[in-house]
Amino acid sequence: MRRQADNSCRPQLLPPVPADNCLPSNCGFLLSLLLGLLLVFPCRAQDTGTAETELRGKGVTVSVVVHDPSGEPISSLAMVKLFRGTIPSGQVETTRGHAELVVYALGDFTVVVQAAGYANAQQDVSINAAGRAEVDVYLRALSANPTGVPGRPLLAPKAKKAVDQGLQALGAENLAGAQKHANEAMRLAPGHPDVLYLQGVVFLKQRDWQRAQEVLEKSTQVDPSHANAFAALGMALYDQGKYEAAVAPLEKALQLNSGPRSWDTRWALAKVYYQQARYEQALQMSQVALSSCNGKAPEIQLLVAQSLTAVGRYEDAARALREFVRDHADRAEAATARRWLDGLTTNGKIHAN
Repeated sequence: MRRQADNSCRPQLLPPVPADNCLPSNCGFLLSLLLGLLLVFPCRAQDTGTAETELRGKGVTVSVVVHDPSGEPISSLAMVKLFRGTIPSGQVETTRGHAELVVYALGDFTVVVQAAGYANAQQDVSINAAGRAEVDVYLRALSANPTGVPGRPLLAPKAKKAVDQGLQALGAENLAGAQKHANEAMRLAPGHPDVLYLQGVVFLKQRDWQRAQEVLEKSTQVDPSHANAFAALGMALYDQGKYEAAVAPLEKALQLNSGPRSWDTRWALAKVYYQQARYEQALQMSQVALSSCNGKAPEIQLLVAQSLTAVGRYEDAARALREFVRDHADRAEAATARRWLDGLTTNGKIHAN
């Protein structure tokens, strides 16, 4: 029996496998959108210790220096964006090659830099303490298309500021502030794909799935290369139970960005495959998502166990569940893993220890 997703802002555990596979679940789907997203999305980083708790309210300044091919700070404008997974955590333009952003959660982030005449560049950074993090990004000049992506609308400075502030608010989990800045950005540049994406992620955080779908569809139409918008769109469709429709945008998002920080998109797609009874694909995709998330979402292991059960690999599923209980006994999902193990034993799928 399937149950409806719990409409959380980031991917959660999937509904249970059929009764004869004996893995009940009370889990739902995201957004990370919050692409930590968003995805949404990342959305909320759990307080796992004193450092994380103390960080909230302080923040960490991420200082970015963007270098041109000569190694000098770039003299022209560049856009610096910060992501946790696929979820935006802020963006700002450089000043003489320098930019600063502030984050309010610990974890792994990716700095992405875009500048006209240069190939996009990115650099990973780990935030593990309050204070300051420094990142250097080196750009490579393009031999063709020196003006950047043709046809993509530019944002005026005020609109860019509103988008940046909205993303910063999302990163700080200030939903009211994010909505305020999204409204301002929509007033100034209602048709820009980044503005539409920001508004779509806000709707996802508000669990307004239908409105999120509408604006994210517009974002992908304006900018068919907007990987994060496609990922967020797929998540909005999933949360409405539109599993078949969610496949195309999620697969498109992975075509556009198949890097390590797309693990939450893979997680979302694995959930969709599972709902469609495409269990082998769900298993493969969830295993890749688990291995590439670098410990940021260990609960993906429960989806792996569900998929293993669905394909009849009961002992492997039990092994995955025991490992989760052993390594994450303090997490709420550990109780679910124990119930599933009991169910496998009761139904004779595995031998009791």
